[in-house]
Amino acid sequence: MILKKDNLRLGLLLGLVAPIISLVIYYFVKFYPLYTVGDFFYFLRTNKQQITAVSVPCLVLNIALFTFYINSHRDNTAKGIFGATLIYAILALLFKFI
Repeated sequence: MILKKDNLRLGLLLGLVAPIISLVIYYFVKFYPLYTVGDFFYFLRTNKQQITAVSVPCLVLNIALFTFYINSHRDNTAKGIFGATLIYAILALLFKFI
């Protein structure tokens, strides 16, 4: 199975896709009946202080994946997930302050 590999590329892929899945789940849990997807992104663009409030829960899935791969001794995959998490965190900070 592909998730049992110890591969840096797999970790990067998982680390980049997981926050997007989390963002979709976050949208449906918090904003779906009241806002369209476009309204949700407009809300984030106009309320920059909310970027951190949205990005932190979206990175929780990466934390779970990272913990799983560290505990199963697949360190290369965990490195990729960690790297992708850093990329998302840095981008969230840049969007917040720019």
